[in-house]
Amino acid sequence: MKKIILFVSVLLFFFTSIANAHGPVRQKAEEKITIDAPAAKVWDLIKNYGDMSWHPSIMSTTVKGDNTKGAVRVLTLKDGGTITEELKKYDEAKMSYAYKITEMSSSKTITHAGAEEKVPALPVNDYAASIELADKGGKTEVTWKAGYYRAYMNNNPPEEMNEEAANTAVKAVLETGLINLKKLAEK
Repeated sequence: MKKIILFVSVLLFFFTSIANAHGPVRQKAEEKITIDAPAAKVWDLIKNYGDMSWHPSIMSTTVKGDNTKGAVRVLTLKDGGTITEELKKYDEAKMSYAYKITEMSSSKTITHAGAEEKVPALPVNDYAASIELADKGGKTEVTWKAGYYRAYMNNNPPEEMNEEAANTAVKAVLETGLINLKKLAEK
């Protein structure tokens, strides 16, 4: 009987520990926009993986490779930060591609829980995204999806690197990009 009570106690402790010791949860963002222009015209603006001139937050882009899996682009942001991304999938026929952030510069350093922490240019970790176009009878629906974690992977994140900061920043990237793409395509 004592062994059973001990076993149940250990199990309860184990499950309680798991429930209380969770880290960050994978976040998702999705933005869509309908553009009053044919899909081929919109695709011409974004199809070159090495050209992000359509996004207003990007000052310049350098690329190694072309529109093939493994191509790497480095985005220089208007604020001077850099983000390195790798092309994971490219489909000309479906007018879509997917990519992943592999490296980022930091925007600043903060002190949190007694340690110096570098805040990345985009406050996320393990960020992957895709962008795809759909022809809607002379109009184009553009969908940009992203999955990511907050930048601070330990418990009790600072406000600069928590889920809210990550979600706000990613939403801003997707929205401003799509709004500007619409403006450019509808000229």
